[in-house]
Amino acid sequence: MIQFLTALHTDVGIIKETNQDSLCIKSAKTDIGNILLAVVCDGMGGLKKGELASATVIRRFSYWFDNELPLIIHDITMDRIRNSFSAMIDELNNRIIEYGENNGISLGTTLTAIFFTEEEYIVAHVGDSRAYIIDEDTIRMITEDQTVVGREVRRGLLTAEQAKTDPRRNILLQCIGATRHVEPDYTTGTLTGEVLYMVCSDGFRHTIRPEELHGELKPGVCNDEDIMRQKAIELVELNKARKERDNISVILIRPVMEDK
Repeated sequence: MIQFLTALHTDVGIIKETNQDSLCIKSAKTDIGNILLAVVCDGMGGLKKGELASATVIRRFSYWFDNELPLIIHDITMDRIRNSFSAMIDELNNRIIEYGENNGISLGTTLTAIFFTEEEYIVAHVGDSRAYIIDEDTIRMITEDQTVVGREVRRGLLTAEQAKTDPRRNILLQCIGATRHVEPDYTTGTLTGEVLYMVCSDGFRHTIRPEELHGELKPGVCNDEDIMRQKAIELVELNKARKERDNISVILIRPVMEDK
């Protein structure tokens, strides 16, 4: 049986007055084994409206895990989870748009959510928060940034280094609450070997190089929850020391085989 070791940490950062990031981890023991949901949302909007958008998405996914997922748990497939996620994202998109229209404001949020069974995972992704897989040798993104510069990199029109300083780097192609149609990206995979999964807002990864993240978070280092929590805190503080201006949030998940 797989046990999921977890850690999360969020910080308002050194500039902003409010933390517009929202995040959660939900886990349960079920008849099909242990399951886990991790979600990171990075809200956008004046005053506390970005916080409202991101928290609205977190609450909806949390409600789904507690109240709707149990109804399908005995007939669960990644396709069925994908359909549930897509329906929730459409519902949330319309709800946030209508709230903005009724109150004369603009607001929205990114979403990166990863759901695990003991054998598989699925990632739902809108915007520029990220999910990674880290093993002993590599760190690999399993999402693609839905940004103007991300699109240009994929088209070969910008290098990854150029994208870091491009003035369009913060322009999203889509987020939840911006337009009537939102199209999430989905990624699925199987749980294999010793790996660590990381989900983070963009503020967590602007100032830290991938090789630095790998050195601190590879599975051989993060072998219990106390270490994982400490690493999450240390890396957030490193971002602040390097003058990251955004809110900073990270979730770490390490699947391990339970001793019988």
